[in-house]
Amino acid sequence: MADDLVLEMRDIRKEFPGVVANDRVSFDVRRGEVHALLGENGAGKSTLMNILYGLYRPDGGEIRLNGKPVSFASARDAIQAGIGMVHQHFMLIPVMTVAENIVLGSEPVREGIFLDEAAADRRVTEMAKTFRFEVDPDARVEDIGVGQQQRVEIMKALYRNADILILDEPTAVLTPQEATDLFEILRTLQREGMSIIFISHKLNEVLEIADRITVLRRGKTIETVQREGATEESLAKAMVGREVLLRVEKAPANPSDVLLEVRDLHVSDERGIEKVRGVSFDVRAGEIVGIAGVDGNGQTELIDALTGLLKIESGTATIAGRELAHANARDALDAGIGHIPEDRQRRGLVLEFSIAENIALHDYAEPPDARFGWLFPGRMISRARTLIREFDVRGGGPLTRAGSLSGGNQQKVIAAREIARDPKLLIAAQPTRGLDVGAIEYLHRRLVEERDEGRAILLISLELDEILSLSDRILVLYEGRIAGEHEGEVSEEQIGLEMLGGRREAA
Repeated sequence: MADDLVLEMRDIRKEFPGVVANDRVSFDVRRGEVHALLGENGAGKSTLMNILYGLYRPDGGEIRLNGKPVSFASARDAIQAGIGMVHQHFMLIPVMTVAENIVLGSEPVREGIFLDEAAADRRVTEMAKTFRFEVDPDARVEDIGVGQQQRVEIMKALYRNADILILDEPTAVLTPQEATDLFEILRTLQREGMSIIFISHKLNEVLEIADRITVLRRGKTIETVQREGATEESLAKAMVGREVLLRVEKAPANPSDVLLEVRDLHVSDERGIEKVRGVSFDVRAGEIVGIAGVDGNGQTELIDALTGLLKIESGTATIAGRELAHANARDALDAGIGHIPEDRQRRGLVLEFSIAENIALHDYAEPPDARFGWLFPGRMISRARTLIREFDVRGGGPLTRAGSLSGGNQQKVIAAREIARDPKLLIAAQPTRGLDVGAIEYLHRRLVEERDEGRAILLISLELDEILSLSDRILVLYEGRIAGEHEGEVSEEQIGLEMLGGRREAA
């Protein structure tokens, strides 16, 4: 791999009202390398890349592409210069096909005016074959999984002849297997000479895929290091500025009364397909019960049924003795359920509302936010300010629009709201998705503290390490049924086997 620089960003500065997002940041990329950009939520990673992609104009500094100064007034300018970007939240049109999404804005035409659909399909098929992307050009985007959607986003950039590909938190919504497949694709692109900027907070993935790693902290460049010699511990310390505990420390649980009781639960999805098939389990006060499983095995439908978002077909679910069979979302909250949803933008926040308004969503009509029908905005703002400080939400204050926060800070706002409500049962679905190591350390510690204060916690996560380190008991969900239950020591191998529908044979 040649060491020539294809991109140089020197002393980049970007300031928003009250926030310096990038403070004289320097960053460069060599031809054919994967350069990881690592940092806490709100460290300035996405801002820096949005400047490179023409979405923001820098307040200072210089960008050089292949040795020549450049200035991008729009994303179109960046695309024409050979820069592609795959955003953390995909920019695809669900009702259009894969091929239509890929060629959108650069459609092949015949006779000068008519869309040449056959040519579009042919080009997409050739590209998929060249890079082994395994996508169907005629499939509608709404009918394919997130791993496939991400490939479509990458193909959009390749179709426009990108030489530099920016991937913003590319594995945040992927299963472990999909992440492995993505890394194979990136290695193929790297062999073809493409330069890749890999924005992430996952230390193990960065160490697996990157050639060099640049760490940002609070808008400043801290260091750039080679992958060789770097460790998870050294990178975590550079990100956070202190030693970070990468493993959960907790005392044995002291469970007491059953707060959630589920018996022979059957739930179908919105298409009428049965997804939860006769599930039974309990969660007691003072314990964390983790549900492990490959994505798509009924976890989402189980959560939605317990939180009043899907109808329970048959069976029972009770929270502190209160039946949830006919509960809606408000009833579930009133019964004492707190819910950190797996999709923070669709289910967790109203993006156009402020942080203060989002924190008050559930309890806006109750004291201290309201009294006798009167709403007290000052109290909402004061409470939000306290929780912002307690949960270290960065990127704004109580009146900041939730949609302007980074994904990780949006997650912190949801966690702050749900924990502060003092629920009997906290359902935490993918609670650390999109969080950096410092925030993960804090949230894990907080979940253990909530357990020790007598909360019942149901943890659903695709991160097997998270399930193993946090859970007092583990349930394995496979094809909508409980495939295994474990208390105490259990190997990752055994859990993994059950997640795929197998069981270890008795010796």
